[in-house]
Amino acid sequence: MMKFIFLTLFSMLSINMQSQDWANLSKYRSANDALPELLEGEERIVFMGNSITEGWVAMRPDFFNDNPFVGRGISGQTTPQMLIRMRQDVLNINPTVVIILAGTNDIAGNTGQMSLDEILGNIKSMAELADANGIKVILSSVLPAYDYPWAPGLEPNIKIPLLNKMIAEYSKEMGYRYLDYFTAMADDRNGLPKKYADDEVHPTELGYSVMEPIVLKAISDVLQNK
Repeated sequence: MMKFIFLTLFSMLSINMQSQDWANLSKYRSANDALPELLEGEERIVFMGNSITEGWVAMRPDFFNDNPFVGRGISGQTTPQMLIRMRQDVLNINPTVVIILAGTNDIAGNTGQMSLDEILGNIKSMAELADANGIKVILSSVLPAYDYPWAPGLEPNIKIPLLNKMIAEYSKEMGYRYLDYFTAMADDRNGLPKKYADDEVHPTELGYSVMEPIVLKAISDVLQNK
């Protein structure tokens, strides 16, 4: 009887785990299928990220609609979740360039505690998957955050600059373009001021308006050197 109960519980747990779609592959599956085939000479730029990227598309839709940009951000996601999504949400839609903005939710512990080396390792894996498939890579700095409202006391104002230094050094080593939002947006606490983010984490329209010329310059540089 106990064996039957155990097997039943195990079976239910397995089914539940399968139904969770941990990396949320279902979110963009239909949108990816609906993307038009690229014509000769057309460019597609994919923004891969978390809520900062997802919120960008929602808050500044014209920035994406007026450019060959595809937003593939999912709120709350960490680098291991994005790594699982890379083939479906980046490689398979044939972009010329991918812009990866990731890491803050890892520091916040959204899917468990992670070291900076582990976060960088996942970013490296995403970048190298793209590179191996002929996609130009832009690696973004993590945006400033003094503290996380949903996970206080984790000292992101200390950890984010350290992670950004690691991303910048790796980008230089590999010849990838490093995109530095942090320097343009950080205050004297290594935080994101309220004028750029009401909750000091997620950008306002003004925050995105600071980011846009920075990313446009990075895209231009990469396309000119392809």
